[in-house]
Amino acid sequence: MKSIDICDPIENLRGVNSKITKQLEHLGIETVRDLLLYFPRRYDDFSVTTKIKDITIGEKYTISGTVLSIENNRAFRSRMAITSAQISDGDRTIKAIWYNQPFLIRNIHKDQKINISGKVGYQQKSLIMQNPAYEVLNLNSETTHTGRLVPIYKETRGLTSRWLRSLVKNALTCSDQIEDILPEDIKKKRSLISTQSSVKQIHFPKNRKEQQEAKRRISFDELFLIQLVILNSKKQLESVGAPKIIPDIKLTKTILSSLPFKLTDAQKKALWQVLKDMEKGVPMNRLVEGDVGSGKTLVALLSAASTAKSGWQTAFMAPTEILASQHFTETIKVLTDANLNIALLTASESTAYEPELKEIYSPKKNDLIKMINNGKIDIVLGTHSLIQDKVKFKKLGLVILDEQHRFGVKQRATLLKDQDFTPHLLSMTATPIPRTLAMTAYGDLDISLIDQMPKNRKKVITKTASGKERKKEYDFIEKEVKKGRQVFVICPKIENKNQDDVELTERQLKSLKIKAVKEEYEKLSEKIFPHLKVAMLHGKMKPKEKDQIMKDFKDKKYDILVSTSVIEVGVDVQNATIMMIEGADRFGLSQLHQFRGRVGRGEHQSYCFLFSDSESENSRIRLKIMETCSDGFKLAEYDLKMRGPGDFLGKNQSGIPDVAMEALINPFLISEAQEEAKKIIEKDPTLKKHPKILKRISKMTEEIHFE
Repeated sequence: MKSIDICDPIENLRGVNSKITKQLEHLGIETVRDLLLYFPRRYDDFSVTTKIKDITIGEKYTISGTVLSIENNRAFRSRMAITSAQISDGDRTIKAIWYNQPFLIRNIHKDQKINISGKVGYQQKSLIMQNPAYEVLNLNSETTHTGRLVPIYKETRGLTSRWLRSLVKNALTCSDQIEDILPEDIKKKRSLISTQSSVKQIHFPKNRKEQQEAKRRISFDELFLIQLVILNSKKQLESVGAPKIIPDIKLTKTILSSLPFKLTDAQKKALWQVLKDMEKGVPMNRLVEGDVGSGKTLVALLSAASTAKSGWQTAFMAPTEILASQHFTETIKVLTDANLNIALLTASESTAYEPELKEIYSPKKNDLIKMINNGKIDIVLGTHSLIQDKVKFKKLGLVILDEQHRFGVKQRATLLKDQDFTPHLLSMTATPIPRTLAMTAYGDLDISLIDQMPKNRKKVITKTASGKERKKEYDFIEKEVKKGRQVFVICPKIENKNQDDVELTERQLKSLKIKAVKEEYEKLSEKIFPHLKVAMLHGKMKPKEKDQIMKDFKDKKYDILVSTSVIEVGVDVQNATIMMIEGADRFGLSQLHQFRGRVGRGEHQSYCFLFSDSESENSRIRLKIMETCSDGFKLAEYDLKMRGPGDFLGKNQSGIPDVAMEALINPFLISEAQEEAKKIIEKDPTLKKHPKILKRISKMTEEIHFE
């Protein structure tokens, strides 16, 4: 039989046919290597075998015994196939029942030794296990599906964890072909096992200690490589030139004196950090983070004003047209006395501001692009339109990205194209980034925190509520709307379909009572508030349609807006005073905090109602924290501990394996990886002496992205 190579296509592996190949492709598994690096997401601990007489109903166990009998029957009403087996451990018996798996009668026979693992129940005066994992025992063979820490993988339709375990076991003979990139001295110093051992142990650990050893090694590799990518990125930035932007202190003071409020200390500090960065002549790469309404945009605009006075242009890019339009209006308002040419360029708008006449006019799009390309526009605000081929800034000195993680790496690179120098980059986000994530995912950015809110900002009163209290809150909403206020209603999903909840049973889905936007819109507009003007907004709508609805809501044409999370980054609706969130337990605390930040922007007291019918104690505790805590950074740290970093980065988008993703909350492991990465770079800046590491970094740069 031909030996299998780790780079072989997955169909070369024993047990894989064309049908399974297609299913594996859905999981991103195309080669034997892909399969070996497809790590378990969790484990069922079936390592202890228990005698039937010692079990407790409702708990999970592994029972080892002999099959006394096995037969297939059909349910009287549903005609569903039911396979039942009586199993004895030599003292007592238990009944195993499987549904819709009649083929099991060919796999399990009378008098065979067998393990079954699962939760024990009680039915018709008998102990039972429903749909237990099973394994026919052979002499001297190691168990795969029972009697151990059993790996559970992310599944796809038609391909279960049981199948994946068997395939992985077939592929493990190739695990020694996986390269170990770490030098021996690092492994010895940090007490790390080999790569080959980690792959074997992560799939089939003999105990928790082995599983933790494997997880630690795999996590260290990922963190170590991320740090090397970050250090390399910083080094490259420092080696290229950038415009020297001289801070115009006089202009800054003039602008600030025209505003009806003073900068907070946090804003002053952030502004000073940005201006000092742009003086250096090397590209700034700074992230300003702070809550919604903390004044990030003002810091960015003051930076843009100094950039213009030094003879350079600024490109200010927002994720949506309506947000770009809002920034355009705010820019004109803030920089009225700065005598700057300002423009807005989006797919549907071409607008400019003439500072001498203090007038807004609408040039043709091609004419505006020519003005930008000729350097006649100082500050250009827009969306993805700013990265179209026709737009070629004459002297681009500063790029500002609002909610920077919403732009892809390639899009950012396109903005910086065709320049003889590298413009400064200032990113803004309202998503508070926990310290450990800042050390890794955002490690190539210098970070400025605006952790103070303006003194005149009223705290949003937040209350958790169950469905029983809904009538009371509806009455309150009615009173607020009569006062002329407006309401946001947020739902987790567009439609109640199971495809987004493959891990939940029908019963769990029903108990969660997830509110769908369409259903909620119909209920509110037809039954609860038929006399009010209700609008609906969700991500499947066309951009123009979404922008128009948001504009109409801001212009008070609607009283209530029912939406999915698309309003997370949205317009400033100062008249909106109520944020009502359905299925609040389905969102992270940071996301809930951002929703809450959509209200309380004006002079009126605002409220946030968090509705949840989840009976989970964990969910209840999380939501209660929202009532007392209004600090986005504290909420982010708490959410990181409770939900994990996938809530911030998106596990499906980041490219980091789940097992390593969890390490992003481990500051000690991150520090160790940082330390070793710095030593490597200091001794071998080009990594020529470490070709295996260089190869992995090149691949990693393509696969991993934080956006």
